[in-house]
Amino acid sequence: MHIKHALALGAIVASGGTFAAQCSPGAPAFVYPISKRVAQTDDYHGVKVADPYRWLEDGNSDDTKAWIAAQSKFTQDFLGQIPARDAIRKRLTTLWNYERFGVPFKEGGRYFYSRNDGLQNQAVLYTAQYLNGTPRVLLDPNTLSTDGTVALAGTKVSPNGKYLAYGTAASGSDWNEWRVRDIDTGKDTTDHLQWVKFSDASWLRDSSGFFYSRYDAPQESTKLADVNYFQKLYFHKIGTPQQDDVLIYDRPDHKEWGFGGQVTDDGRYLIINISQGTERKNRVYYKDLSVKNAPVLALLDDFDASYAFIDNDGSLFLFRTDRNAAKGSIIALDIRQQTQAHWRTIVPEALETLQSANVIDHKLVIDYLKDARSQVKVFALNGKLLREIALPGIGSASGFGGKRSDKETFYSFTGYTTPSTIYRYDVRSGRSSIVRQPKVDFDPNGFETRQVFFTSKDGTKVPMFVVSKKGIQLDGSNPTYLYGYGGFNISLTPGFSVANLAWMEMGGVYAVPNLRGGGEYGKAWHEAGTKLHKQNVFDDFIGAAEWLIANKYTSPQKLAIGGGSNGGLLVGATMVQRPDLFAAAIPAVGVMDMLRFHKFTIGWGWTPDYGSSDNADEFKALYAYSPLHNLKPGICYPATMVTTADHDDRVVPAHSFKFAATEQAAQAGPAPVLIRIDIKAGHGAGKPTSKQIEEVADRWGFLTKELNMSVAGTVDASAVGKLIPAVN
Repeated sequence: MHIKHALALGAIVASGGTFAAQCSPGAPAFVYPISKRVAQTDDYHGVKVADPYRWLEDGNSDDTKAWIAAQSKFTQDFLGQIPARDAIRKRLTTLWNYERFGVPFKEGGRYFYSRNDGLQNQAVLYTAQYLNGTPRVLLDPNTLSTDGTVALAGTKVSPNGKYLAYGTAASGSDWNEWRVRDIDTGKDTTDHLQWVKFSDASWLRDSSGFFYSRYDAPQESTKLADVNYFQKLYFHKIGTPQQDDVLIYDRPDHKEWGFGGQVTDDGRYLIINISQGTERKNRVYYKDLSVKNAPVLALLDDFDASYAFIDNDGSLFLFRTDRNAAKGSIIALDIRQQTQAHWRTIVPEALETLQSANVIDHKLVIDYLKDARSQVKVFALNGKLLREIALPGIGSASGFGGKRSDKETFYSFTGYTTPSTIYRYDVRSGRSSIVRQPKVDFDPNGFETRQVFFTSKDGTKVPMFVVSKKGIQLDGSNPTYLYGYGGFNISLTPGFSVANLAWMEMGGVYAVPNLRGGGEYGKAWHEAGTKLHKQNVFDDFIGAAEWLIANKYTSPQKLAIGGGSNGGLLVGATMVQRPDLFAAAIPAVGVMDMLRFHKFTIGWGWTPDYGSSDNADEFKALYAYSPLHNLKPGICYPATMVTTADHDDRVVPAHSFKFAATEQAAQAGPAPVLIRIDIKAGHGAGKPTSKQIEEVADRWGFLTKELNMSVAGTVDASAVGKLIPAVN
């Protein structure tokens, strides 16, 4: 299949700057690649639903491959005519070229940390005997492929410091392969594990092997789309082939149960976390490793709340839980007296939302969220508050790993205009000291972060971060990128991004509302954006847009929305509900077909958040907002650039394919509808730096055109504004 016309470059340029608020339905401005329609109709509880692009679900068919090729050519021809794109790419390359570090950790008498020297496609793993000692390269993922598309997916050092177990992901797939490296020699052993997905590794205390979870081998041709059921927990002994791995636990009677094995720091117990998709609630089983052939025993089996194991002191186990504590608490229970009457609350629920906890130097270090920004406190093991760790501003702290016997821990701190800085925290003295502080080619004093609160449709108060250059005029003229997620108990907290910095240098405003469905305010906040309440999330996002417009930050002609995965669903649902409110939309790797998402890979696991079209009441709610099914012919939709990737086996690209084909057919206005399909890439994790730069350059280039951005002269001489003429 080929594009059926010669692309008129002048027409492309002339079509820029259109937006829903001013467009009138008429002849489409573009002749898109042909997307054939088929007579496919499904019956959902008596409702007939057409699915004319069902054929695009088969990524291996010749028709789909031809469609992808034609759409990709159309999109690249369009983007190639945007004057700003090359200059943006150059500025991004300059900004991205800075040294950055991961949070260090210590194991087996050695320190380990990751480092990227700037433009490396993947960060390199280093080890050193001392924190400030001479580092040695332990594993460089850039040597595992010629184009940087093989990434580290997990690392775990053995307790004796002799071995590194590491997982790799190719082309962004969720399928991982695990190997073992001898840390002294830097050479891999013969160990090689396949078909690992959604799993870490956890070593026995004697370093003889580790626990991990995997699935049965799928069919090679359909491995990126087949449904994932029946995960199993195994033990792998070093030096043996995978077929000899010992099955520790599985449940053939519960195909949706997933297993994660964690050996306690004292080596005595194997804690088995049993999850069911993305459901907050879980089960916890355990196995006594000191007893030969000990059975797996149920510890927390009511599936009534979330329980996260923290640490143990013999038979006394500490858990973080939301049982009777919507924002989280710390409890202790003795496995010899498991009845709830013997449970003790160590740290009760607070006004802030408890995110994580660890025991270091016989103290509890707890990370909270206070209005979506980090607050970290230290408690004695009896629950007495000892101190709050002073953080350098509005931002996010993460790390605080270690063991009960450690005297130090490490963490990173980042904000929207603060590159991630690494700190060492002395638990006894309570002092933090900088270990690594990156230097980026920009002046943070030229930008500011505000936190505002707006009222959603039903009266709910919702926080939002607004970041921009200092001194912007509130006259409605600022190009604004509104980014959101709103799902799966995931919190959007402040973090540094070169991509967003480049946007703000060009005069853009970056806004992030903390929508319901996320985890910012605990269990109730999350559940208020799930299943039959999912519309609240879209109402919150619309409310954020209306607040930005009412307060003169921007206008519908200058407002773009973006988000990825569940955030792609957010963008798709919002743009079809309120096409008049936005000039442009960029839904990335989005869940767009809400009636069939559970039929691919791990999609069934999202039903705790979304519900399922198999249930009549949930079908009604899903059908009411499903982006794919609510696109209507004759509507002027915002300029749209759908993005996906050929190896996305989290949200299969068929979601984006079908949405783009449907919107192209429905579009009544002059705004373009594009789909950008990345090759040898997945859902986003592990994407090489080079691909990230290309994707962001296309995103911001697209918006400079569609938002009519006059970016010349808006930034420093070294920045992109001096290189780009005003786009009209």
